Amino acid sequence: MEELKTVRIMRMTEEQIGLVKRTWGIFRRMDPVLVGDVFYEKLFSEHPSFKRMFKGSRAEQSKKLIDMLSSIVGHLDALDELTDDIRALAIRHVHYGVRPSYYAPVGVALLWTLEQGLGVDWNADVAAAWKRCYTILSTVMIDASK
Repeated sequence: MEELKTVRIMRMTEEQIGLVKRTWGIFRRMDPVLVGDVFYEKLFSEHPSFKRMFKGSRAEQSKKLIDMLSSIVGHLDALDELTDDIRALAIRHVHYGVRPSYYAPVGVALLWTLEQGLGVDWNADVAAAWKRCYTILSTVMIDASK
């Protein structure tokens, strides 16, 4: 019988969850297409080869990115509920050509985009909370893609 792989999801502190939710609330008031443009310009300027994996329009991709992040942020209190969805997302990304090594540059571009968009609301605590959030997400996705 095949052994079931169990993934233990890392945790964020209540303070980190609150910071991510509060700052995402600020970010959500921005145009998702603009946010996506900033994110993808940053990502593709530093990693032009990633662009080949994106077949849809930038606007469509931007909305998907924001919707996915909104879903994750909305479930930070009970991230275990999203584990299967996150794993499925990771497997879809494997089919697009995403490799585990791609997650770090995506994280850098995401954090940079958040910093640009939040301006004065970005600080060391917010940065640490978002980094933890992305680390959890990317770890689950990388594990699922193996």
